[in-house]
Amino acid sequence: MKFKRRTLEQIADMICGNFETETSVFPYRSSSSLTEFFNDAETDYVHDGSTRKWWVASTLEKILAEPSSDARTPSDSFLRVVTTLMDQGDAHNEGVTRPKAIEMLNAALGRENLEAFYSEEGICFLRHTGSSQLLATQANPHRPLSANELERRERLEVFLEKCNEDQLIEEVLVALFRQLGFHRISVTGHKDKALEYGKDLWMRYVLPTQHVLYFGLQAKKGKLNASGRSDASNSNVAEILNQTTMMLGHEIFDPEVSRHVLVDHAIIACGGEITKAARNWLGTRLDASKRSQVMFMDRDDILNLYVVTNTPLPANALPPEAKVDDEIPF
Repeated sequence: MKFKRRTLEQIADMICGNFETETSVFPYRSSSSLTEFFNDAETDYVHDGSTRKWWVASTLEKILAEPSSDARTPSDSFLRVVTTLMDQGDAHNEGVTRPKAIEMLNAALGRENLEAFYSEEGICFLRHTGSSQLLATQANPHRPLSANELERRERLEVFLEKCNEDQLIEEVLVALFRQLGFHRISVTGHKDKALEYGKDLWMRYVLPTQHVLYFGLQAKKGKLNASGRSDASNSNVAEILNQTTMMLGHEIFDPEVSRHVLVDHAIIACGGEITKAARNWLGTRLDASKRSQVMFMDRDDILNLYVVTNTPLPANALPPEAKVDDEIPF
C-alpha cells in the first residue's frame, strides 16, 4: 500500500514530536528514542543520524511497501507502528484517551480513507472509513483473552442461547464475515425458503492475487449431531448432507460480474456444538472432492473469532447502559 507523501510527513512529525508548543500531545523523540520506538513496533530500523523527520517518513514508506493481505490494507508493521504511536501510556499533555492526538492522526489518515480508534482494551486500531472493516494483524482466536474480551464473549454466548436462527444469521454471522473481509454477503431468503437451495447466505472473498472464491453457508442454531432424528434443540447431520449437496451443486448469480458461478466452499455454522460423530458421518458420505470443500464453525469458533476481530456485538447483547444508537468503539 502506498500513502501520499504529505500523509507520511504528518505521521513522521507525530512520531518525532516535532511540535514547538508546550501543549504538544506527542512526546519529543531523539535519535536514540526513534530507534527504540521502531524496536517497540517490532521492526529493525535504526536511525542513521540524518534529519529525523525525513528519515521517519522514508522508513514509513519502506514499511508500507512490505507485503500485506490486500492492496487496500497497510502492512502488519505499519499497524504496529500506529499502535505504538498511540499507546495510551505515552499520553502527553492530555488524558489517557488522547482525544487531541487521535484527532491529529485521523486528520492525516483520512486522506487515505483510514480512521484510527481505541478498542475497549485501550489499543489503537485502524479501519476503513467507508466499510468500517477492521485492519489488524493476523487475529489468533486461540490466544488467551483479556478480562474485557471474556466479558464480551460471555455476552455473545448468552445472546446465542436465546436468539433464533434468523438472528444468528443476520445479527451475528453477517457482521462477523463482513469484519473478516468478505464481500457481497447476501442472505438468501431464509424466512420464506425461497431460492435458498441449501444455503442461508452466500458471499465472496478476494485473494491477494485478485482471484475470487465464493462461499455458501448453512446455519443451524442448536447442536448438530449424528442422532437418528431432529428435535427442537438439535439438528440431524443427515439434513446438512442434503443441504450441502444442494449448495455445492447449484449456481448462484453474482450481479457485480453478471454471471452464474458455483460455490467453491460450503461453511456449516452452528450456534451450538458440532459433535465429532456428526463431522465424521458427513465426511464419509461426501466424495473426496466435496469433502475438501466443507468447513465447520461451531459456537466456540464463532465466539472466539468475534472477540479477537473486535466485531461489534448485536444490539440485544450490549450492556444495559449502552444505547443502540451510540457508536460502540469495538
